[in-house]
Amino acid sequence: MDNIHNEIADHMMQHDAFSKWLGIEVLEIKEGSCKLRMKIREEMTNGFYVSHGGIIFSLADSALAFACNSRNNLSLAMDCNISFLKQVNVRDELTAEATEIHNGKSTGVYSITVTNQNNQQVALFKGTCFRTGKNLV
Repeated sequence: MDNIHNEIADHMMQHDAFSKWLGIEVLEIKEGSCKLRMKIREEMTNGFYVSHGGIIFSLADSALAFACNSRNNLSLAMDCNISFLKQVNVRDELTAEATEIHNGKSTGVYSITVTNQNNQQVALFKGTCFRTGKNLV
């Protein structure tokens, strides 16, 4: 990560209590993309003792946030959807990789792939963000 991307990632993590609670680690952030990782804990499971879908959605949503804010243009999610492809269990380590599909003046569109420690896709997420035109840092 270069200096501005480090600054953006640090700023976002300092102010994001939920991503910190999730245990998200920023592996990489570049213009229009990022890679995040986290481990599924027991308190993240549902009544079937598998990861709650909201946890996987939240990881992908955080990847959207880091990727769409990577140009230091404060951006907010305005539409997101997810497809769950594979069961996620306690102690699974998930990686979310965001790729920019569209970089417009007022919107951006991103594809986020979530994989487990075996490099198996567990979810596909697509998010659209609104760009405010204000600097994040």
